[in-house]
Amino acid sequence: MESITAQIGKDRYTTTIMARKHHLISDEPEEMGGQDLGFAPQELFAAALASCTIITLRMYADRKGWDVESIAIDVTFDRDAAANVTRLERKIEFTGNLDQTQKERLKVIANSCPIHKTLTNPIEITTTVQ
Repeated sequence: MESITAQIGKDRYTTTIMARKHHLISDEPEEMGGQDLGFAPQELFAAALASCTIITLRMYADRKGWDVESIAIDVTFDRDAAANVTRLERKIEFTGNLDQTQKERLKVIANSCPIHKTLTNPIEITTTVQ
């Protein structure tokens, strides 16, 4: 099982997140009482989908030998608390020489990335307090 470790001190909302040998900072924007020193949690959530999608697309295009110079993705995140619904929208742009059939196939592949599959299937979260 993969493990992510996060730690926060008394600095308002500034959180250090560690995975393997890497670390990043998460924080809340100033208007939420944070110092805006890093990604907000919902931005990290959307970033996980964006990075997983784009890496999956790059792997697939490379394996197929398709002419893809670059891939850009924009993920928007909206939480409708009243309806208890979270909406994520991905807009993907390819630079290179792709026909419409290849683009449609890449759209299917985007929906096959591990994070997309995780988010569209049941998730179980267990919490223990020490």
